[in-house]
Amino acid sequence: MIDGPRTCSIETATRSQSPTARRRAVLVAPGSDERKALRALRSQADEVVIDLEDSVSVADKSRARTGLGRLIGQQGRSEFCVRINSLSTSWGRADVRMCADTAGITSIVVPKVETAADLLGVAAMVAGTPIRLQALIETPRGLTNIGTIAQAVDSLDTLIIGYADLGALLGRAPDLPPKHWLWVQDQVLVAARAAGIQAIDGPCLSVADDQPLRESAEWSQSLGFDGKWVIHPAQISTVTDIFTPSPDAVEHARRVLDTLQTAAADGIGAVQLEGQMIDEAVAVAARRVLTLAAATP
Repeated sequence: MIDGPRTCSIETATRSQSPTARRRAVLVAPGSDERKALRALRSQADEVVIDLEDSVSVADKSRARTGLGRLIGQQGRSEFCVRINSLSTSWGRADVRMCADTAGITSIVVPKVETAADLLGVAAMVAGTPIRLQALIETPRGLTNIGTIAQAVDSLDTLIIGYADLGALLGRAPDLPPKHWLWVQDQVLVAARAAGIQAIDGPCLSVADDQPLRESAEWSQSLGFDGKWVIHPAQISTVTDIFTPSPDAVEHARRVLDTLQTAAADGIGAVQLEGQMIDEAVAVAARRVLTLAAATP
């Protein structure tokens, strides 16, 4: 049975992001290159996406798909994510069937999602399995329909921005500063929050751990994104650090919740802390900080 649309509030949107599902740094690796894929799977990335789509040539599509089982058996991760080819291609359905039949694959990134139907089709094929979905938004049509996409199926966990394809279709240069993508980022972020799911920023095209990477990650983190895709293991540590709340932020979040709990016991809805008024809206932000830090309020 296909999942129905979800409903959420600010509170459920915060709770939906459990520490076990953190995606601060998500490393993408080609499924056709066993050496790179194994290196990625043994990395410290929160999640590794084994790619069967853009990074795999047409000639290698079938070999990459059939080789996934061997990859999974050679390392220690218990959960695996795969980016499939679109169902509109000749490889997509075979990719989804392989995922549904392979123990350990728990998440599928669906590329070039343009309508809710794109997710409904994949969800129907993996019904009865533990597989969750992630939607890659990388076309103008997908961005236009972002609201209905985000609400399409209960098994959807994440919206991800695909800058390369989206930029090419919009006619934008590939090396634009992050601020030039603000409208796109806000559209994806708002849709994700309304649906109670994660928003993940797309990768920088450089493979270096450099200042442009840091600036891009800091920008999207400041907007409220949950994490960022990276395309080289050298970028994992920097991006993970940026999307992990600092000890000071965690301590402040705990003080906020403790203060509000005491106020609630006294029948007070809003109270001062360190010269500022705090209320339930501030508590939502504090709970989010603790969730991202893998802490328990």
